[in-house]
Amino acid sequence: MSYAAMASWALALACVVSLALAAAPASGPLTVHPKNPRYFSDGSGKAILLAGAHTWNNLLDMGPGDPPPAFDFDAYLDWMGKLGHNFIRLWAWEVTTWDAREGRVAWFHPKVYRAAPQPWPRTGPGEALDGKPRFDLSRHDPEYFRRLLTRVEAARLRGIYVSIMLFEGWCMQFVPDAFAAHPFHPKNNINGLNGDANGDGKGLEIHELVSKPVLAVQEAYVRKVIDTVGDLDNVLYEISNENHTPSTPWQYHMVRFIKDYEKTKPKQHPVGMTFQYKGGSNQTLFDSPADWVSPNPDGGFRDDPPDMKGKKVVLNDTDHLWGIGGDAAWVWKSVTRGLNPLFMDPYAGLVIGGTFEAKWDPIRRNLGHALRYASRMDLAATTPRGDLASSRYCLADPGRAYLVYAPGGKVTVDLSAESGQFAIEWFDPAAGRAIAQGSVQGGAPHELTAPVKGDAVLYLARAQ
Repeated sequence: MSYAAMASWALALACVVSLALAAAPASGPLTVHPKNPRYFSDGSGKAILLAGAHTWNNLLDMGPGDPPPAFDFDAYLDWMGKLGHNFIRLWAWEVTTWDAREGRVAWFHPKVYRAAPQPWPRTGPGEALDGKPRFDLSRHDPEYFRRLLTRVEAARLRGIYVSIMLFEGWCMQFVPDAFAAHPFHPKNNINGLNGDANGDGKGLEIHELVSKPVLAVQEAYVRKVIDTVGDLDNVLYEISNENHTPSTPWQYHMVRFIKDYEKTKPKQHPVGMTFQYKGGSNQTLFDSPADWVSPNPDGGFRDDPPDMKGKKVVLNDTDHLWGIGGDAAWVWKSVTRGLNPLFMDPYAGLVIGGTFEAKWDPIRRNLGHALRYASRMDLAATTPRGDLASSRYCLADPGRAYLVYAPGGKVTVDLSAESGQFAIEWFDPAAGRAIAQGSVQGGAPHELTAPVKGDAVLYLARAQ
């Protein structure tokens, strides 16, 4: 069999295997891989790459209307399966209603939005500021936790890992009059709880360690989440999306609280901390007790992602780099630097106006393509080796396989330290097709040119 034929056969086999893996339930629980802490391990010893697209209303229904439009989670999972993704963030949203026509959220639909359900039941007596019954913060809403369990389990059966966002700090800072729509406003609950410790009307102290009664309600909620989904293998936790910088001690506390509570359980799951907006530093994330982090653009995570050498598992999320942004090149740059790429997806325009489907399809598709190539490598043995490729984007399992991003379709790969032959396979990220192109001999650098126009990805695998 020629090397070209061998490479083509290997590609076909790998595609079949990857599809089978995608259809298998997600296994775990995940732990930081002991040999390559850039990645998680599913418990089998295999390192896995996480990659996927997430959208705001995939847990709470969000949008205009009362009730807000229901989100079709099964259709969402079908869509993810077709793209070959294996990870989502399941979003929290702490305010019940907001006027999207004002302030920082003017780019939303120009309507009043609602978000439901919330973790606590609306029992009354009395009306909250939004005209609905007040919350009872001493109890938990069965509908919310039933939905949480059902969606995490449905994702597990599709081979998808889920980060459960516990709190959401962006809305508290930038939605006009957010505190008036928060369950911890004293007029919105029957328990006399007031999250606005300093009385400035903003309530940002909800996410700070200033109120023991507030913290007690939050900790009870977190325990309920863990009790609900803690026996599932595909679970990760995220403390809060884009909270304000004074929340750092509170977030560190919550990470430790989850870890301590899970010690009483049969299974433990990774806990993450994501970029604090505005003014947060990546160093705060890497200094945290969290297992995984999502940084801001500082340090090149947007344009030239760094190899963090396993300081934490890095979920490189466009939400914290652009808001909505990125491209196929960013996917491959992230993967070849040992990072796990995530895309903040407008999905079908259900929360943000417009669909943007065609514009964002390349990044969506290439997340799945990158996962397929990662599944063909022993990720536990890989290291970003920019010194081996003229493009500086090379994920290497020395002597066995090399995944190289080649802007412009041309790259020099240094195989001086290797012996034997390596099958050449080019991947066209624009067309989504692989092309076998013979082989190359180890023992020297080689300049290789892709048989495609524009950027390309090179996969070199030792020929058996």
